[in-house]
Amino acid sequence: MDTVQEESVEWLLYPFIPYGKITILQGDPGEGKTTLALQIIARLTMGQPIIETAAAAKPVKVIFQTAEDGLADTIKPRLMAAGADCSRVLVIDDTEKALTLEDERLETAIRQTGARLVVLDPIQGYLGAGVDMHRANEIRPVMKRVGDLAEKYHCAIILIGHMNKNSGERSSYRGLGSIDFQAAARSVLIVGRVKDDPTLRVVCQTKSSLAPEGKAIAFRLHPETGFQWEGEYDISADELLSGGGKGHKLREAKAFLTELLQDGPVPQTEIEKAAREKGIREKTLRNARYELEIESHKVGRRWVWSMPPGK
Repeated sequence: MDTVQEESVEWLLYPFIPYGKITILQGDPGEGKTTLALQIIARLTMGQPIIETAAAAKPVKVIFQTAEDGLADTIKPRLMAAGADCSRVLVIDDTEKALTLEDERLETAIRQTGARLVVLDPIQGYLGAGVDMHRANEIRPVMKRVGDLAEKYHCAIILIGHMNKNSGERSSYRGLGSIDFQAAARSVLIVGRVKDDPTLRVVCQTKSSLAPEGKAIAFRLHPETGFQWEGEYDISADELLSGGGKGHKLREAKAFLTELLQDGPVPQTEIEKAAREKGIREKTLRNARYELEIESHKVGRRWVWSMPPGK
């Protein structure tokens, strides 16, 4: 080890997506995995912060491959809606020959374009007919090659995957196929829908080998306003997937606000102090306020919260 030169980890998005490594993004069908990936891509191509707390950077090129959605009728419209610079979103032509994780075209594309992010959606679509996703001895060499590509070209590689239907299992065992998929990844993210709010999704990190696990982050997919980050959300991955604890902290916060405001407006500072004493986090309190449509207005020099008329 005395001949090994130490290196610091560079992040596309700390602590969720490292450069030079594999990240797995998984969840049940229809929970917003691809939409989230396209939102990240759009911001990268425009040089914008991925989330509010992240720093802006110069625009970069991204390789995006999908084996499920049409480029013209699904992916392009979503990218345009997200404000992406589509000239920086690149696709390997696989119309005549299916692309696989072991395909030389993948390395060639990364080398020629200098792409900083590669997204393959879903993992299963790029294994190839000769690879059994449930056999560790077949998955390990494939994932090693992908990991080597990420390290060699110092790009982030995101593999999107579906979850299996074993709802009683821990989140780490609900990814489809061999556990070696997750073993090869340095970061594993799970996207799920909040039971009590059909427009709200949460990203939970279930594995982080290079940094402390990040706190869950919520985003909203609203039919009118589209994609919007909502900030930190107090829920675990197992709660998110099992449904048993989905939104329990939010329900507590909503009940707290409803009781506190039932007799009329209350100063915001008093509400926040009482919430802290009950162990309700600031972001959870704000989410509850959003759900209850609580109004905020200034009385003298103080801001007060009040329930909307009729509630």
